[in-house]
Amino acid sequence: MLLPRFEYHEPTTLEEALKLLSELGGNAKVLAGGTDLLVRMKQKIDRPAHVISLARIPGLKEITPRNGHGITVGAGASAATLSRHELLWDRFTPLASASSRLGSPLIRNRATIGGNLVNARPAADLPPACMVLNATVKLKSRSDERDVPVAEFFRGPGETVIEPNELLVSVNMETPPPWTGGAYIKLAARKSLEISLVNVAALLTLKSAGGPIVDAKIALGAVAPTPVRAYAAEQVLIGNKPSEKLFKTAGETGVGMCSPITDHRGTMEYRCMMIEVLTKRCLSMALESARSWKPLK
Repeated sequence: MLLPRFEYHEPTTLEEALKLLSELGGNAKVLAGGTDLLVRMKQKIDRPAHVISLARIPGLKEITPRNGHGITVGAGASAATLSRHELLWDRFTPLASASSRLGSPLIRNRATIGGNLVNARPAADLPPACMVLNATVKLKSRSDERDVPVAEFFRGPGETVIEPNELLVSVNMETPPPWTGGAYIKLAARKSLEISLVNVAALLTLKSAGGPIVDAKIALGAVAPTPVRAYAAEQVLIGNKPSEKLFKTAGETGVGMCSPITDHRGTMEYRCMMIEVLTKRCLSMALESARSWKPLK
């Protein structure tokens, strides 16, 4: 399929890109990795008059630790880069793991964290991982900037709070406290190039290696119009000693917070069953990670 006609822009600075967005507004689309946009343009779903490439803007692909207090991930960082980053695996495990499950190796080399969030697909891999890590996105326009929690970023399928003149420039996360571990699980019909039937991210913080749970975060994807935080399921866990029975109860509670659909990939009933099973499994993996926590060298 041929792409529709459009005018191509390749700014070399962030200021130039923001100026273009301010002037072109809703007539422009931003091109990062292009794994979603180019497909939608070929299918004639999107017909932008202008396409603004971010490829030549310096700094958008950087991953920058903040003196042990957190990390800033440039919106242009690829899923492949995230999946190979040692600090992400050590301290921000759900994001590294989710990045390693996105698409195929070819897709991971192109797809970016900013694009995966802005596209706002209910079954996307990275949003649940970002949500349990309390990530915020930095949105910049020509005249202003703001920080928005990822948990508040999505409005519906393909819809976010970002304005036409704004650009997502980075994702920021604080380093989780000691004795914290996380995990991510994706259920799909095959191991790669597949959309999630259900995906789950979890983060557990223990008082000590053998202590009770002092904080818990669970996020679910592909089970509602947007990724969701399972707040009620989290409350089931906090203050209690981890156990198989407790994790099963949390999974059952998580089902009640979802509204999955029936489609060609799976039924609503099957997805509800998998929410319970995968939440329990993901919490068990997060617990193992938390108990093996060690200070960075």
